[in-house]
Amino acid sequence: MQADAVIFDRPGKVAVRRLSLNAAGESDVVVETTVSGISTGTEKMLFSGTMPAFPGMGYPLVPGYESIGRVVAAGPASGRQPGEIVFVPGANCFEGAAGLFGATASRLVVPGARVFAVGGAMEEDAVLLALAATALHAVRRARGPIGLVVGHGTLGRLIARTIVALGFPAPVVWETAAARRDGALGYQVVAPQDDTDGRYGTAIDASGNVDVIDQVIARLQRPGELVLAGFYGERIGCSFAPAFMRELTLSIAAEFRPDDVIDVIKLVEAGSLSLKGLVSHRASPADAQSAYQTAFQDLNCLKMIIDWRNAA
Repeated sequence: MQADAVIFDRPGKVAVRRLSLNAAGESDVVVETTVSGISTGTEKMLFSGTMPAFPGMGYPLVPGYESIGRVVAAGPASGRQPGEIVFVPGANCFEGAAGLFGATASRLVVPGARVFAVGGAMEEDAVLLALAATALHAVRRARGPIGLVVGHGTLGRLIARTIVALGFPAPVVWETAAARRDGALGYQVVAPQDDTDGRYGTAIDASGNVDVIDQVIARLQRPGELVLAGFYGERIGCSFAPAFMRELTLSIAAEFRPDDVIDVIKLVEAGSLSLKGLVSHRASPADAQSAYQTAFQDLNCLKMIIDWRNAA
């Protein structure tokens, strides 16, 4: 069994090649992928070569943890049925390429326990489930009411939407790029320098920018809390005196857990949380190189998807 897969041969080099897949076992499903999302966090670091070392990392590698598709074969112990639409948050099923994340391919072999049934109603928006689950995990990590979210990219929008969906007061969102200050749903987006009155008990950073940490701490109340929800390729730190004066609690929201995905699906199906309006760009596998460059460089691109239905 084979699949067409996006491959990072080395930093900055994207290709699509035919790879052989590991044989499916009794607990596995075979998924024909519909669309795969491009992450502008971890995948950008893999693309640029700045990703910290992780077990299983190496080039060439198949990126991606945001794929949806249809189950076409299911092992007797997989817990799944052919025909189900599922979200695949990563796979490690390729011969000749590392499977760090590993879901951006036309066909995947993955344990049935790892995928999530989503039904057809979400359609391509289901590629956002990983980011939405990351957002929910970060909100749950916070100990107090979240007054400030930093960054209005896709993750920042999902964090703000999640706070509102859970019935909490709407946060203020900081965004330095004017091109990304639109699209708010029930909350306010401002440039940091225009937020002159706010003092916040808890803030969540979704920007992944270590340079904002001191700026955020300066706007916290005492005691104050900062939750880091981005992924940081640099050493993080802060000036001690402002943090001391605010009795700062610094928390890190690690990767989402299965329960986070399940609960996000429930919120979406209940109509409390919307994933709409975040998939902004689409590309065919043949245009993968330019698609990744657009995803990482164009501020107007919130979420780029690779459409495997358009593989010709």
